[in-house]
Order: sequence, then structure tokens, then C-alpha cells
Amino acid sequence: MSKILVVGSGFAGVWSAASAVRLARAHGAEDVSVTVVAPGDDLVIRPRLYEAGPDRMRVPLDRILGPVGVRRIPAIVTGIDTDRRTVTGVGSDGRSIRSDYDKLILATGSQLRRPRIPGAELVHDVDTLPAAAALDAHLHRLPEIPPADGRFTVVVVGAGFTGLEIATELVDRLRPIAERVPGEVPRIVLVERSDEIAPELGPGPRPHILKVLARLDVAQRLGVSVAAVDRGGVTLSDGSRIAAATVVWTAGVQASPLTADIPGDRDRLGRIHVDEYLRAPDAPGVYVAGDTAATPADERTRVLQCCQHALQLGKYAGHNAVAEDLGLPLVPFVGEPYVTCLDLGSTDAMFSNGWDRRVIATGAAAKARKQRVNELFIYPPTDDPDELLRQADYRFSVRQLAPQPENLDSVVNEVR
Repeated sequence: MSKILVVGSGFAGVWSAASAVRLARAHGAEDVSVTVVAPGDDLVIRPRLYEAGPDRMRVPLDRILGPVGVRRIPAIVTGIDTDRRTVTGVGSDGRSIRSDYDKLILATGSQLRRPRIPGAELVHDVDTLPAAAALDAHLHRLPEIPPADGRFTVVVVGAGFTGLEIATELVDRLRPIAERVPGEVPRIVLVERSDEIAPELGPGPRPHILKVLARLDVAQRLGVSVAAVDRGGVTLSDGSRIAAATVVWTAGVQASPLTADIPGDRDRLGRIHVDEYLRAPDAPGVYVAGDTAATPADERTRVLQCCQHALQLGKYAGHNAVAEDLGLPLVPFVGEPYVTCLDLGSTDAMFSNGWDRRVIATGAAAKARKQRVNELFIYPPTDDPDELLRQADYRFSVRQLAPQPENLDSVVNEVR
């Protein structure tokens, strides 16, 4: 029996497991077992945690992977020994677990870089389901706290992708909560250490983003960082102060700490440099997928720590892990054309094409497409093993999920 062990149950982990099963079945390899080790029972739809009702942003893993025979071990992995090819951890029942593997796929994702400032324990985030749920509960309790300046002010730290999505979402999300207290009006403030909004998105989308922020009356403090947080607000690096009862941190992510157990070189985000087949060069039998992998997306740039690339990387990693085990040719990773799909509140969004982020849709049209991405394209099939394995093919594209002209091809091609 050959053991494929996937550590992690995010998008990369789920699709690694499904892809591994697909190739094994295609070649009648009944002696290949696929097991996922992860602490939770669900695939958390992490790209949607900025939305209201975050507790619903999850899908039971047993409805996705159970129908194709993937075994699941609910446990927190605490160590990986690549010499002995073993994984150790703590199960959901508190007992120690130890699993051997022939091929390991590390897909434990990324995590927010928590701030090291006074009052950091008061900061909220939307990086995990528990954190997003805690923020949601905190917002609904705001009318119950004693009246004070800034009671319905939210400071969002970081004006990148996540910061923009949560800041613009909070405009309408906070309004009905504030209306429970006569005379109160919600205020959202974006704090960004760069001198520009959305520094990593470049100049293409910025004019539309700024237009939307102005329309939504989202305030901006640029060229400063947060020096300290207290229950009454934040102190900025220039000595100024913003009264606020809520602070949401979105500034920066890093690869899972488990990458430290895999020998090899890493990039500045802690991701493992892998070869073209997603193998860790210094750890035989180890593949890396999702936010823990550093590999070229194309000839111009490396993959990003994002859902779009995690889906693709998982399918290649699962395929190649089984292919190597069966003595089949490995497939070099080739990323699909990159698109950016940015939510900008209840009625707006921005869709762009390519690494230069050429804007091809905004407003209602882009919002409708963003909703399709959030509610359809990123969700794996449930209770449908045949469809799951069809989509687990590394050659499958999300563009095949919807008929023309509503699929992503129409978005990418509409201005050509």
C-alpha cells in the first residue's frame, strides 16, 4: 500500500487530495491511499471571511472528499520528519498521532502576521473563521458598550486586497448596527504605511478604487503605521490619534510555520522554493502546494498567496505525487492567466486581467462576476464524486463551470 499524506485542508489541500485520487483511479492503482490531516472538519472559504455571517463560509470536508474515499485525520500537525517520513501531531481527542507517508503534500497555507505593538491583543482580523466570527460578534455588540467617541468607528490597518474588501464591506455592514443608536453614524478609516492606496495592485485599478472609497466616504491615512492600540482607539506613528472601538489588522501574511520542518530554501514570506513539479528539492517525497510554495506562475512572476493559485497548485501537486509513485511522467506546473477580482462594497467591484492588472470591468458588472467567483467558482463539488474528480484534473479550468458568455473567458476577453 502506497500512502499519500496531505497536510492541510484548505483549497490546496482539498484539490491535492482529489487530484491524487483521480490519477490513482485512472490507472487502477487500488493500493494507493490518500489521507488528509487537518484540525478542522470543514473547508473554510477563506476568501469570503470579510463578508457578513462568516460562520456560513465553510463546507464539510466529508461531503467533498468522503465520496471519493479520502481518509481524514482530525489533528493539529506539530512536526514533520522528512528523514523518517513521518508526521506527528495532536488529535481532536487530545491524543498524540503519528502517520507514515510515502509521499507528503504540504498544503498548510499562510497566516496573518500579527502586529508586535502595545495593545495587539485588542486587534481583530479576518484571517481565520474563529477570528472573523469574533469580529462579527464584536460589531453586533457595539450598541451595548458605553457611549464614547469612536464607538462606531473601525480602523482597518492595511489598504491592500483584504483591507480594501473588509473596509468597503463594513460601510453597509455596520450601518444597520449603528442605526440602533439614534444619531450614530459609522465611520471607516483605512491606515496604510505606503503613500498610496493598494500599493501591490499597481496604478491600473487605483483610480476606480479611489473613486469608490470617496463615494463610500471611507477615510484614508496614508504614509503612517499604527504604533499602539488601546480600548479607545489607535495611536499612529506620527503621534496622531484616531478614536475607534474596533481595529481590524490586514497587513501582511506569511507561510505556515510547518515549512520550517521541510529542508530547503525559502523566500521572504517563508514559502519553500520548489522545482517545476512542486517537489521540495532537499526533501525526497515531499511536494508543496498553495501558500507554502514559491514557484513561478509564468515567465514574469511567482505565484501569489491566493485562492486562485492554491487551486491550481493543489491539482498539480496531487497529480505529481501519485505520478511519481506509479512511475508515470511528472507534469511541470503552468499557471492559468492571472486575473484580479476585488470586492468594493455592496454594489461595486473591480475585475482586471494580467499582472499589470488592466481593468476590464467595474461597477455592477464586476460585482456580479465577483459574486459568481465567491459563490460558485471557488467551491468544490459536494456529494458528487464524479464531478469532483472531473474538476480535479490539472488541465481543468474554472472557465468550464459556466456557459458562454457568463464565464471568466468573457471577462478576460471582452476588451480584446
